[in-house]
Amino acid sequence: MGETKNIVLFAAISIAVFFGYNALFISPQQEALQREAAQQAATQVEDGIAPKEAAPVDMDSAEASDTALPEPDNSDIGHVKIVTPELSGSLSLRGARFDDLLLVNHKVSMEEGADEIRLLRNAGQPDAYYARFGWAASRQESDFVPGPRSAWTADSDTLTPDQPVTLAWDNGDGVRYLMKVEVDDKFMFTVTQTVINSTDEVLQVAPYGMITRRGEPKTDGLYILHEGPLGVFDNKLEERTYSDIKDDGNFEATDITGGWMGITGKYWMATLIPDQKASLSVARMKHSGGAYRVDYVENWQQIDAGGSLESQSRFYAGAKIVSTIDAYAEKYDIALFDRTIDWGWLWFFTKPIFAGLHWLFQATGNYGIAILAMTVILKLILFPLANKSYRSMSHMKDAQPKIKKLQERYKDDKQKLQQEMMALYQKEKINPMAGCLPMIPQIFIFFALYKTLYVTIEMRHQPFFGWITDLSARDTLTPVNLFGLIDWTPPAMIAIGVLPILMGITMWLQQKLNPQTSMDPTQQKVMSFLPIIFTFIMAGFSSGLVLYWTWNNLLSIAQQSFIMKREHARREAQGKTSS
Repeated sequence: MGETKNIVLFAAISIAVFFGYNALFISPQQEALQREAAQQAATQVEDGIAPKEAAPVDMDSAEASDTALPEPDNSDIGHVKIVTPELSGSLSLRGARFDDLLLVNHKVSMEEGADEIRLLRNAGQPDAYYARFGWAASRQESDFVPGPRSAWTADSDTLTPDQPVTLAWDNGDGVRYLMKVEVDDKFMFTVTQTVINSTDEVLQVAPYGMITRRGEPKTDGLYILHEGPLGVFDNKLEERTYSDIKDDGNFEATDITGGWMGITGKYWMATLIPDQKASLSVARMKHSGGAYRVDYVENWQQIDAGGSLESQSRFYAGAKIVSTIDAYAEKYDIALFDRTIDWGWLWFFTKPIFAGLHWLFQATGNYGIAILAMTVILKLILFPLANKSYRSMSHMKDAQPKIKKLQERYKDDKQKLQQEMMALYQKEKINPMAGCLPMIPQIFIFFALYKTLYVTIEMRHQPFFGWITDLSARDTLTPVNLFGLIDWTPPAMIAIGVLPILMGITMWLQQKLNPQTSMDPTQQKVMSFLPIIFTFIMAGFSSGLVLYWTWNNLLSIAQQSFIMKREHARREAQGKTSS
């Protein structure tokens, strides 16, 4: 039994250390590094791209002419307005940049009048965040292909799901470039580029796409959530944090087909999706000149004199809504596109947990109720394990007087005590490991639910009842300031909410139901303090997760009490019958 207690204690302390470290050291937000000064940002220019085989053109010289300019031309020459049910903003005609985008159905907070989430920002800003598409060419003239300073024209001033827009740029030397931009009612742009060669020579060109983000954004800093550059290259997911790219070097994949690459946050992302059958010369995630960038370039393609060439790619800019992303993955056959949401290495378990929760939400209209219902369902599924465990606990509790007698009789003979204890366990049908059986799946369920509540936007700003207005945020109703009656915001370390306190109480009650066996005094003290430790740790976690744990504890107490009382009564009746 001592071995069982050691295992339980080890598991409990491991969980406490894991969540305590995140809550107390990593989770408190570190201030982002200072933004680059605006003047410095103005002098920064994006380095261009071209296929590797483009000798003498290398990967970073397609737009090299810009680096010679002290101040790249970001002047406003007009915009195409973007209006969809989900997005608003504009497409700049200077460089044909996607650099102004708001998510109209998502606010920065739940406060009345809160601003809309801004995803993309103008290229002239110190925290610019934008996307561009274009062409690399084997000819070296700086104005042969459109670049970041090129002035495009548009056939319409507004882009909507029902009204595409075609941009045009002419190099004045017999080559015309067209860019047809379409957008759906969600977050997907389709960009169709065309090169029309009116010269009498054969041209070599290659389409590319790039996303640039200047400065390093503020992130949650938790290792369970990836924020930064990521992509799928040859059906393999690659993730790099901002520090990975800056400190450890750039990522580069060559000679691949299709895939995708982008920059992701917790709930929002911008992602390039080339033609899934296109051969890419190179795709990169890199840091240069104070900016982070993901890009790709296809292999060289030939345009005969008097001919033309068309290339189509897509650009996802918006919220990471599970159903939307899954629909795009199926519609456009995008490999592993669902991994834009960080489901973790237990994705095969986390995704079904989310699917079940979301289905229950659709049935009940409340994610809090969905969490309670999901917990009941999981309890029913795990009932055989719990039943076996609690029956063994009941036998252990009934056998406590016999165990104590053996411990007193053989206190000087450990080997004999162990032999007699094993014989007693066998006679009383006690399985010392049975208490650990329900814990194993519960740990996986807890982590999966924690991941789901933390990373999915569907949980963001979802209310439960009463004071719990956001299941994805911590419980802020605390007795420390008399539940808000005192106009004072206590430090997060001591601002223990009502839900975490209830969770700690239920954890203590459940602990009291377990058989009290002899163990090392130090272990006893640690075990007795675990409810308090977990109360402080869980205070910083999402209300939805604490709600799950509290409700799970209450169900476990009811289940354990019922099974143990029933088993105790059965054994008493059996004893009377045999006597």
